[in-house]
Amino acid sequence: MLNVKIGKQLTDFALDTEFSSDSGITALFGRSGAGKTTVVNAIAGLVRPDRGTITVNGDCLFDSALGIDVPVERRRVAYVFQEGRLFPHLTVRGNLNYGYALAQPGQRYVELKQVVDLLGLEHMLERRPANLSGGEKQRVAIGRALLASPRVLLMDEPLAALDNLRKGEILRYIECLRDEIKVPIVYVTHAVEEIVRLAEMVVLMADGKVLATGKPSEVMGRPELRAHAGIFEGGTVIDAKVAAHDLQYDLTTLEFAGGRLIVPGVDALVGEPMRLRVRARDVSIALTHPHDVSLLNVLKGRVVAVTASAGSSCDLRIDVGGVNLAARITRLSADRLKLTAGSEVYALIKAISLDR
Repeated sequence: MLNVKIGKQLTDFALDTEFSSDSGITALFGRSGAGKTTVVNAIAGLVRPDRGTITVNGDCLFDSALGIDVPVERRRVAYVFQEGRLFPHLTVRGNLNYGYALAQPGQRYVELKQVVDLLGLEHMLERRPANLSGGEKQRVAIGRALLASPRVLLMDEPLAALDNLRKGEILRYIECLRDEIKVPIVYVTHAVEEIVRLAEMVVLMADGKVLATGKPSEVMGRPELRAHAGIFEGGTVIDAKVAAHDLQYDLTTLEFAGGRLIVPGVDALVGEPMRLRVRARDVSIALTHPHDVSLLNVLKGRVVAVTASAGSSCDLRIDVGGVNLAARITRLSADRLKLTAGSEVYALIKAISLDR
């Protein structure tokens, strides 16, 4: 368990942050300048807070009142930056062994072969960083950090410098890391797709303060937080599982509390959990079940809230089997359909609008 409660006054910025993180990935999320990197730098010991405490599993790394400030090299906190920052004169094996050597024998909980297999590094062990792609460098950087057997792993926008194809590759490996290595991971990002796919808890930050904490499905769908999160269009995060694959049409059926959703084919086993986001702007509303339409996903629900904006749009919150589905339609449509809290509706969602 990682506990952070710190404050720091910078030139024109005041940080006042408090959150706790268990094993798994806790995402620090928010616009640029929210203070996310300052927080992880404080955990690593690169920034000294003015006040507060930082503890890991009950061990104190920082306490301003007691005058405790454990040096960086003794914190057992590993850091993965936006760029791999590998040693260019060492091979991949050499870089990994460097991380391994940083851990005391009695503190090690991972071995070289385990990390090599987990991150798919076997074929590149004798290559040097100059001969690696950006995605490969990041995998090696993650492996080197992990082999130090840290008590906390910090990742500061590790995918920011990669193209979409490489991001997808690294996301798969970070998922494996999250599921197999039980260590708190603090993951800084401003990318919604990374939050949806990876995070087990979200800490939403703005102007140095924590606005909300909770599961992605709880935090990411709250309309009042949209401006601070920097999300142009709101949406709903849904936890589902794979129910079936249609190989003929390359489609996958997902089950969740509110029913079934059909999405483009997903490379996952039947029964495997899946988290996805439905964008509010991709949800249409009907009062009766539609017929003879191309839409594959039709969910029955009840309107919980109707919130009109100052412009032309209107936000709906729809209870679908206990899941709050967000929909954004025009105010004109809401008036024509006479939508109010309690209205029985059908939510229509395009299959291609669901993001893993």
